[in-house]
Amino acid sequence: MPPVTKNLIIVNVIIWVAMALFPQEIGLMMDRHCGLHYFLSQDFIFTQFVSYQFVHAGFTHLFFNMFALFMFGMAIESVMGSKRFITYYLLCGIGAGLIQMGVNAIEYYHYTSMLSNTEVQMVLKEGTDIIHQGLNYRDPILGTLNMLINTPTVGASGAIYGILLAFGMFFPNNPIYIMFIPYPIKAKWVIVGYAIIELMLGVGNANTGIAHFAHLGGMIFGFLLILYWRKTGTLRKNGNYI
Repeated sequence: MPPVTKNLIIVNVIIWVAMALFPQEIGLMMDRHCGLHYFLSQDFIFTQFVSYQFVHAGFTHLFFNMFALFMFGMAIESVMGSKRFITYYLLCGIGAGLIQMGVNAIEYYHYTSMLSNTEVQMVLKEGTDIIHQGLNYRDPILGTLNMLINTPTVGASGAIYGILLAFGMFFPNNPIYIMFIPYPIKAKWVIVGYAIIELMLGVGNANTGIAHFAHLGGMIFGFLLILYWRKTGTLRKNGNYI
């Protein structure tokens, strides 16, 4: 297994195990300080655009992300090289976080338009402490706004979707088997299908607790990065442009 793919899996697993074994000491600390909060939250730190990629909400969340990293990350790292791969991985994750932050901003202005300025300032001032106590406002609008501001986004999914996008671009005709579908599908069509599904779920505001636009953000930033590296002629393998 290439070094970056291997070490990313190891780091993510170690962090999850530590959070699972010590949920009050390490788990809450990681969620609070490393999960990506909306920029108006008192818990927001700029470094969270990177750190949130190494925090997962549960074993299933971790397993599927690391399984996809294992399956597709090795191929992409072998094409890009380890240094460029880790850059690509982290930038896709950062891009996913930026897109999610933008979507949260739209939702923020939607909910604040239904509240007075006094109510909004109250949430901004005391909402973080209320969430830390495991509480929230009874008013549904205030409660939803407070959750929006102070509930962190976590997980490597944005970076993983960037890797899937890269696989579809580098190996478009490679067959991929999908669960419950007995026939292989070309990688390029699988990626297009994933993008459409994430867009539909995101626009449909599916109440799944999943940051669908962050997934799209990882794919968008991955696509732009690959286009840029191809245009500048810096993305090569064995002397050939890819």
